Amino acid sequence: MSKKITVVKCPTCGQGVEWGEQSPHRPFCSKKCQMIDFGEWADEEKSIPGAPDMSDSDGWSEDNY
Repeated sequence: MSKKITVVKCPTCGQGVEWGEQSPHRPFCSKKCQMIDFGEWADEEKSIPGAPDMSDSDGWSEDNY
């Protein structure tokens, strides 16, 4: 029985990437695409939708105690 190969699209450039040990940057095709994606998260160009962070706006501060 042959092993099924899973191929995913690189989230940055769309190139096909084999999902396995031979693709160390998976799901990205390369270190370059991985770093482009990381930079977009670091610059807050990408985010995961959710409830707003209220920790800084609730008036509580460690300095008050």
